[in-house]
Order: sequence, then C-alpha cells, then structure tokens
Amino acid sequence: MLKPKPTQGDTSWFVHDRFGMFIHWGLYSLPARHEWVQSREEISPEDYRKYFDHFNPDQYDPVQWARIAREAGMKYVIVTAKHHEGFCLWDTQQTDYKAPNTPSGKDVLRPLVDAFRAEGLRIGFYYSLLDWHHPHFPIDIYHPLRNHPDVAQLNQGRDIGVYAAFVHEQVRELLTGFGGIDILWCDFSYPERDYRGLPGKGRRDWQSEKLLKMVCELQPSIIVNNRLDLPADYADVHTPEQVQPDRWVEVDGEPVVWEACQTFSGSWGYHRDEAPWKSPGQLIRMLISTVSCGGNLLMNVGPTSRGTFDPRALHALDVYRDWMALHADSIYGCTQSEFQAPLDCRLTQPADPHDRRLFVHVYAWPFEHLHLTGLAGRVSYAQLLHDRSEILFRSHDDRLTLELPVREPEVIVPVIELTLT
Repeated sequence: MLKPKPTQGDTSWFVHDRFGMFIHWGLYSLPARHEWVQSREEISPEDYRKYFDHFNPDQYDPVQWARIAREAGMKYVIVTAKHHEGFCLWDTQQTDYKAPNTPSGKDVLRPLVDAFRAEGLRIGFYYSLLDWHHPHFPIDIYHPLRNHPDVAQLNQGRDIGVYAAFVHEQVRELLTGFGGIDILWCDFSYPERDYRGLPGKGRRDWQSEKLLKMVCELQPSIIVNNRLDLPADYADVHTPEQVQPDRWVEVDGEPVVWEACQTFSGSWGYHRDEAPWKSPGQLIRMLISTVSCGGNLLMNVGPTSRGTFDPRALHALDVYRDWMALHADSIYGCTQSEFQAPLDCRLTQPADPHDRRLFVHVYAWPFEHLHLTGLAGRVSYAQLLHDRSEILFRSHDDRLTLELPVREPEVIVPVIELTLT
C-alpha cells in the first residue's frame, strides 16, 4: 500500500482524521463580497476602516460552532487568526488592528480555541504573510493601492524587514499563548510574480527559514504547510486549493501528505449574494475522492459579521453530519486502496494492515451487479455500511461479483464494506 514520505512534524493523527473545518472570518464578513474585497475593489486602508469600526459579532457562539463541526465528523479546525487585510482576531500586542479594539471589545480567537478543544478537535491557525494594513508591508501586485497614481511615493520608506519582524512576533504569540497548536497554515508566497514593477514576495521577505526554525522550537510536533516558499522537504502538508486531485499528490516524484482545501460555494469569506453552492452529492464525493487518493479534506465556512453560520453552510454541514454518522468507518484511518476501483466507484482501505476491510463507494448505482477485478476468493463477507445488511457475492476467474439490490439505498453515495480474507 502506498505511503507518503516521512514528515518533520507529527502527521500521524492528521492522516488518520482526514476531515477538518476551515474558518475564514474577518472584517470582510461585513461587506460580504468575498474575502479579497479590499484588493479586488482597491479599497484604501482608510476607507476600509469603516468595517473595523462596525465589527460587532453579537451572536457569536464558538461553543455552537465547535459542536456543529464535531457533529459533521470534522476532527480539526483551522481558523484565520489574521487574513490578508491584516485584522487580527486575538489580543495581539503587535498592532491595534485587532478584535478587542472594535465594538465587540474582546478577543474572539481564544474562546474559539477553548470551545473546539473542549469538543475534542485539534487546533490550527491560519496566518497570512500578506498584510494590507501594516505600514511597512510594501505595496505589491495584490495590494489595494497597487494602481494608485502615487504608488511609488507611497511605497517609499516601507521596510519589509520591519514587517518580517512583526510577522515573527505575531506567530510567536500564537504559538505561546494558546497551549499546544497542531497546525500552522501560512498563506502565501509568490516570488515569481511581477506587475508594473511591483515584485512578488518569497522566503527572503518573510525570513522563512528563521520563522520555521522558531515555529519548530516552540511547538516541536506542529504541522506546517507548504506556502513559505521553502524547499518541498520543509513542508509537512501540501495544500492544493479549489481543485480535486484524481491521484495521490506527488512532489518530485514522491507521494506526500496532502490536504485539499475547498469551499461550499466559491468564496472563503462570507459572500451574501453568491449563488453557486455545491450540491449534497458533490460535497460527499469530494470527501470520498480525496481520501481515496490518500489525502485530507479541509472544508471552509465563512461566518457572518454577527458571528453566525450562513443557513446554506449549516445545510452543507448537515449533509456531512448525516452521511458521516453512517459511513465514518470508510473515512477515518483510511487511505488509497491497493485494489482497482470499478467504474463509477471509489475505494478506501484502512491504513492499518491488521484491519482487513475494504470500502466500495458507489457513485452510480448499477443494475443488480457490481464487478471488482482482482478480488475473487479474497472476500469472506460483504455488507452495506449504512445498515449492515448482507450483500451476496460470487467469484469467477479473478473477478468478484456483488449481487446488489435493484433499488439504490436512500443515502448519498452508498458504501459497501468488504471483509478481506
């Protein structure tokens, strides 16, 4: 069975748990037009200030968020401690641009950490390497002031070294003030970019080697992602975004620990008027397909500025809750199978070699029979997972034939559990 290359951080729990919640929450929840609204609409920091002055999530209940995540089958959370806009959810000592200084008057990150930890979820912090508010962050290709007529003058005196020191101190706060942290999810480097003479930024700008050294000293078992512009060996987890890999992700020809990060709609932050939301079938198939290729799925929620989950997000999370309540065995502890999947199916298999189960996820229900190559004589029992009702089977040559009920079970993506000899 295929295994990923070893990592510096402890990914043993990560590759077992397979399913996490991403939370994008910040000032962009007020305009509700995409988390990149400040950059997309080229809103100056002065004009963007109105959202800071009105941030007051009066219905924020992190205990409820944590319960919903646990019930949906998620095992870890990654929350945007600071996104590109520079607004900080915690009581950082490095800037006044933070939640306690808004009308909310309080740190909103600490109660979230406490609530999710109480529900048994592991904790991860997203931290943006960009900062459109900080006075020393140079105006670059993504900055909201990039097309300002006086951009050259506005860029004078900005010192990326001063900003890097700020980044390191904020990361130090996050890794020393909240107990054990399981994941640091940095975002993102872009050294190859150049637009109107404004270069991208990479490892030298963030002093990435120094930053990673500090992170590992403060939290030796922490997992760090691959967006610091460092050589691939430094990353514990590789993070394809808004794509669905159809095979195990490889770097330099070697399989790696990986995590697909996805949204329920198209945006990460709360987007009030966004119409296309993924169907229940898409949601479940994304999870199955990811695990069947040896990866994790990180599904995002963008809370409103009142601190609530959008009803559409709640519906999507209910889809996961209902399916995982019956089919979690085919996800937790599972990975890519050694066997070939039949047409319109995906296979997952426990990574533990002593666990002799194989899970067949049926995307398109066939008429009466399902044929699996290479499994003749290798199965001792078969059952539908959702109700554990027996499935009869027979073998011929190298093929196992499952005799299915004509009517498809009334679950999104039925799963057949095979017990191997």
